[in-house]
Amino acid sequence: MKKVIRTNQAPAAIGPYSQAIRKGGFLFASGQLGIDPATGNFVEGGVKEQTAQVFKNIKAILSDAGYRMADIVKTTVFLTDMTDFTVVNEIYALQFEGDFPARSAVAVKSLPKNGLVEIEIIAFH
Repeated sequence: MKKVIRTNQAPAAIGPYSQAIRKGGFLFASGQLGIDPATGNFVEGGVKEQTAQVFKNIKAILSDAGYRMADIVKTTVFLTDMTDFTVVNEIYALQFEGDFPARSAVAVKSLPKNGLVEIEIIAFH
């Protein structure tokens, strides 16, 4: 049986999808942008600030579903400019203790609402 995860501590879905789905021990979270759930707008600043907000949103979804950052087994990072990879990597590295999850990072032409970075995760416990 699948369970839909919804928290107001992360931005609401901006389309016909769920923030996350829990199925068995897996949690599949939709891509998160650097949007502040309190305002519905991107956080001020650039890719560094957006990446930090992305992880706040991911942590809120994980917490609501009963997971931790250590439960993440796979991430996918979407960047509109691959020259931002180093900055995103610096923020990304600070989010994990111990082993890092598997990861893909790809450049895309654009992201919803003209975001600079989007990250989706798969967690398991």
